[in-house]
Amino acid sequence: MENDYFKGRGAQIKSENKFLKSQYVSQHIEGLDEPLFENPLTQIFQENAKKILNRVDSPDLGFGYSMNPYQGCEHGCIYCYARNTHEYYGFSAGLDFESKIIVKKNAARLLEQELLKPSWNAVPIMLSGNTDCYQPQEKKFEITRSMLKVLAQYRHPVSIISKNSLVLRDIDILKDLAADNLVHVYISITTLNEELRRAMEPRTASSVKRLKTVEELAKANIPVGIMNAPIIPGFNQHEIPAILKAAAEHGALNAGMTVVRLNGSIGKIFEDWLQKNFPDRYEKVWNQIGSMHGGNLNDSQFGRRMSGEGNIADAIHQLFRSSKKKYFANKSMPAYNLTKFRKGGTLNLF
Repeated sequence: MENDYFKGRGAQIKSENKFLKSQYVSQHIEGLDEPLFENPLTQIFQENAKKILNRVDSPDLGFGYSMNPYQGCEHGCIYCYARNTHEYYGFSAGLDFESKIIVKKNAARLLEQELLKPSWNAVPIMLSGNTDCYQPQEKKFEITRSMLKVLAQYRHPVSIISKNSLVLRDIDILKDLAADNLVHVYISITTLNEELRRAMEPRTASSVKRLKTVEELAKANIPVGIMNAPIIPGFNQHEIPAILKAAAEHGALNAGMTVVRLNGSIGKIFEDWLQKNFPDRYEKVWNQIGSMHGGNLNDSQFGRRMSGEGNIADAIHQLFRSSKKKYFANKSMPAYNLTKFRKGGTLNLF
């Protein structure tokens, strides 16, 4: 690994932003007398958001609305599909995505305004549909916690997905929601190999902590599952049985998966990372990823983009199905209770 490798960061380049006419990029660095970039410090930007709920029309996602208290994510997962959204803010999908974090401090107020609308009917909302709602800055800003308080007040259903054990801080609210079947929590577990996890997801909780988080949530009677995602051939597909077995033993009730896809700027960012971290398997991994998407890295076709196609994708799905059948037989997440929603807030109690 090169001496100038940015430790603690996933992306190692500041990728080009297609929306900008002029920009600094790390191309042809061999022609520079001095390095163009240094490992960036995390910067916080505050946004006065106009709305917090996003309608999700994608038929293969399985939820109708999402909300994200943060834009950008310090976790730095190299494969993250949300990297591309940072370009809309004038930043890069590479280093900027994990070092320039946009904070929506008014998220809880906006959420309450939506729930108070006469036209709103209870439907599960995904918290963290884009970036992780329990990323490191949440410890300071507590925006996710403030949103959960609103959901608990109005008895509104929510689904959460995270890689961070910080979710346990809010176990009091989650227990309250779970008592009325109003919450599902999913912990993302990509690998049990800590060397791979540190390179691929540098600022996330370890796999041991994530499994412990699953266990603590299950003990508190909070419905919890895992997402074994993304599956990257040549890296973690062989871990599927071990991950599902460990998750089930720690109390998980369900497991899901997706395969990796490298849309937009993520392809270049991932390729650079792959060459620097795993040059010995670069060709194998790169070609196998392409083989799952018809020879391309960019696949946006609903129903296929997250599952892939071809022999390698078929083998991955077969291994996942057999593992889930073995370790999650007779297990399932409880159905949401949509009848508890207090339409119009607490006023209807009087």
